[in-house]
Amino acid sequence: MNKGNKRTSNVASLKGHLNTVETKLEDGIFTFSGPLTISEFATKIKKSPAEILTHYFKQGIMKTINTTLNEEEIAELCLKYNYDFKKEETVDAQNILEKFEIVVDDPNDLVTRAPIVTIMGHVDHGKTTLIDQIRKSNILGSEFGGITQHTGAYQVTHKSRKITFLDTPGHEAFTEMRSRGAKITDIVVIVVAADDGVKPQTIEAIDHAKAANVPIIIFVNKMDKPEVDVERIKSQLSEHDIVCEEWGGDIQFIYGSAFKNENIDKLLESIFLQADLLDLKANLNRDPIGTIIESKIDKGRGVVSTVIVQNGTLLPRDFIVAGGQYGNIRSLATIEGKPLAKALPGTPCVITGLNKNPQSGDKFIVISDEKFAKKLAEEKAYLDKQKELNEKNAFSFKDGIKTVNIIIKTDVQGTAEAIKQTLQKIKNDEIAINVIRATAGEVTKADILLAETSNARIYIFNNNVNAEIKKLAESKGIKLTKHNIIYKIVEELQALITTLKEPVYEEKLIGTAQVIQLFFYSKVGTIAGCMVTSGVVKEFSKVEVIRKNKVIFSGQINSLKREKNDVKSVEKGFDFGTHIKDFDKIEVDDELKFYEDVLV
Repeated sequence: MNKGNKRTSNVASLKGHLNTVETKLEDGIFTFSGPLTISEFATKIKKSPAEILTHYFKQGIMKTINTTLNEEEIAELCLKYNYDFKKEETVDAQNILEKFEIVVDDPNDLVTRAPIVTIMGHVDHGKTTLIDQIRKSNILGSEFGGITQHTGAYQVTHKSRKITFLDTPGHEAFTEMRSRGAKITDIVVIVVAADDGVKPQTIEAIDHAKAANVPIIIFVNKMDKPEVDVERIKSQLSEHDIVCEEWGGDIQFIYGSAFKNENIDKLLESIFLQADLLDLKANLNRDPIGTIIESKIDKGRGVVSTVIVQNGTLLPRDFIVAGGQYGNIRSLATIEGKPLAKALPGTPCVITGLNKNPQSGDKFIVISDEKFAKKLAEEKAYLDKQKELNEKNAFSFKDGIKTVNIIIKTDVQGTAEAIKQTLQKIKNDEIAINVIRATAGEVTKADILLAETSNARIYIFNNNVNAEIKKLAESKGIKLTKHNIIYKIVEELQALITTLKEPVYEEKLIGTAQVIQLFFYSKVGTIAGCMVTSGVVKEFSKVEVIRKNKVIFSGQINSLKREKNDVKSVEKGFDFGTHIKDFDKIEVDDELKFYEDVLV
């Protein structure tokens, strides 16, 4: 491979993957890309919303024109009106980094990269001692002295090969990153104490690793203790489908002692063996992609972010987009603060230069076209905000039924299971209770994070909540409810599902404009040059196109410019240019009416 090759750019591939799906009824086929309100669906099939509401009313189901229809409900209505239906994926700023690897790498450019490993385990089972021992032995034994340390990540060198470890402060951090779609960990090492066996956090670690579809290695620690019972541990783990190789399974078990530095080398060798099976490869000659591990604001340096490069080579001055944030890399350094000329795949490093703090688990990508990068980031930030607003006011769905998600925390596990069985029987024609976690013990940060990502309420039975957790729950808008009589929980939830109502949004007219000139660009389509005649026009506004006093199109604008610059709003008396999503038949003298959704 020619190391001097110019990097393959992400820009063309990114732009090529962006696509929108027009919701439409054509030749008897209804095409859509996601949920629609009853009002939106009715407009597209040229039916009255009242007709659809009546359809549901006859079934004893109360809905409003702002009720969101899920995929199954759209399909059912299509069949009712004798239409075929087709759901297509839309690719926009919200999901493009999750759906595509952006650049298709030439196999000849691929080289082996360092595996990325997360160590997890029950409290007091020796996870911290193991991490410290790996660092310590690496400093003493490596001819390169190759170690970097940080709260977010560090890298060690063993027999001239590198391993990157994610040093998360607990399972909740792993949960949070995975909830944001981060698939950064290649291998999970789960630490189990030989004298204590499988405990609740051990099971939690197994569940997280399985959910992330990540290979597991078991490190049976504290083998120097006198009360060791290895066969019991094998049996306990087998109950959770973790079967060791000695029993015919495919999970590597390493037996050792972190405290006495026994078999640490063997653990590192097993990580390399698993990495070789995974065949982890990366391309050095391309614009990089990676993941944000953590980020903070430093008074002297601005936004300081810990990142791991997963593919490509990261350079100082690269322009990156991370979630809804962007900026030029002002400084690139090792975790310990030494300047880096470049960061290769699998490398953890620290960067400065982003305009705002990204979130842990956000993917980042280098985009050389700064104007396009900023637009992509700003649209992602806007979509994230809209998604957050909708999630806070929306129900979740399970098997097509609206659900209220519940987390139960009790004093003993038997009570947790009993309450779970009781609550899952509570439902009516529209809404059901969905218990997503029922465990014994105090409410933890992991519970709060799970409640946040699943829009769940937490019910506490015969248990206390410490002040720190109360404060965290309050900051995230999570409802904590304490009871010591089971039927009180049942009564409350029965009352809840009978009074719950859909959030109602109202379209508010915010401005009008007149089309005064047209421009055509082959890559975009027809750009309408307009003058604001009343109110204000905002980026991503909904729009109606009116011609001869008749609405001929309803949709959304996907650009708002003044003098070739993207702007967030334009007020009365000023001109602007816009492109209307999925509509190029705009004409001079058309009137445009702009709307935004307001929660009633």
